Amino acid sequence: MRSRRLRLRLWPALAMLVWLPVQSPAGIPPENWHWARIHGHRIYYAVQGTGRTLVLLHGGGDSGEHSFEQQIELFSKHHRIIAPDQVGQGRTPDVPGPLSYSSMMQDTAELLRGMKIHRIDVVGFSDGGILALMLAARHPELVRRLVISGVNIAPEGLTDEHREGLIAAQSPKPSNIDEKLTQLWLTSPTESELNPDVLAKIQKPVLVVSGDRDAIRLEHTLEIYRALPQAELCILPGTDHGTFSGRPEWINPIVSDFLDRP
Repeated sequence: MRSRRLRLRLWPALAMLVWLPVQSPAGIPPENWHWARIHGHRIYYAVQGTGRTLVLLHGGGDSGEHSFEQQIELFSKHHRIIAPDQVGQGRTPDVPGPLSYSSMMQDTAELLRGMKIHRIDVVGFSDGGILALMLAARHPELVRRLVISGVNIAPEGLTDEHREGLIAAQSPKPSNIDEKLTQLWLTSPTESELNPDVLAKIQKPVLVVSGDRDAIRLEHTLEIYRALPQAELCILPGTDHGTFSGRPEWINPIVSDFLDRP
């Protein structure tokens, strides 16, 4: 991994905050929802807006509609939004067996290939950011640039407080979606799924976002940033894991500026 001086930028877009009102949350209309059969099961996804394709990958146990409720209306004015719900989450039904980042990533890649789209922009929050990195590493032809927030590449990236909470909540035989998610977060991403060497091969612009009080250790976020060859770093002050929901007045212009670059 090549060394690089840490660049903590004061984003020019922050100067626009007084001029950009926060969008009111708006649900995705029923007619914008679709489903596809992927690897033998259904995946539900929403499509909204026009312009360059932007894929929104939601956080664990959530949905695209909810994880990005403060972004969808704004971003769909200039982008064609595709927001899939992963297995067992949002509108997509669960399937037997444990959850896997690799399986969810392959479901997402197959959905995009079936829609015959490539060179997409991807915004991933938490688990969605993990999937975004895996997608860019294993299917680089699909991806143009990435925004990731609150992402870890190993369970050890979680803060001690959050890991202890998951350990206390784990079940010996996970069966429902909450138990499956707890097991996933305690054991994944595995080293074979993501590691610094995998990140070093991602030759795409990546905006790495974190709250300074995130559920991911700041040191771990910096490791991810330093491993990515074309990364920029944005740390939001006084902010926890919920960057997109809690700080839309900051994050929306920053992400828009990053995605609008050629």
